[in-house]
Amino acid sequence: MSTITIRNLDANVKQKLRERAAIRGVSMEEEARTVLAKSVLSDGSDQDGRGESLYAVIRRLVEPHGGFNIDLPERGPAREPPKFD
Repeated sequence: MSTITIRNLDANVKQKLRERAAIRGVSMEEEARTVLAKSVLSDGSDQDGRGESLYAVIRRLVEPHGGFNIDLPERGPAREPPKFD
């Protein structure tokens, strides 16, 4: 295993890490290892922290109600940019 040192860690981040570790009954070091491992080893699909992407969560909540259709307004020409003379 390797060792790293993190300098200039914000005091609020350290406090939150300490609180998370206390809730789980582990050391701050163990909690930091867990958080880092989950973050860098994730494939990006676990975006809500429970194994579902945001898209999957929204779809699961909306589909039982028949989904929804959004009427998008027609696009017109862009306004002319301001002149700074």
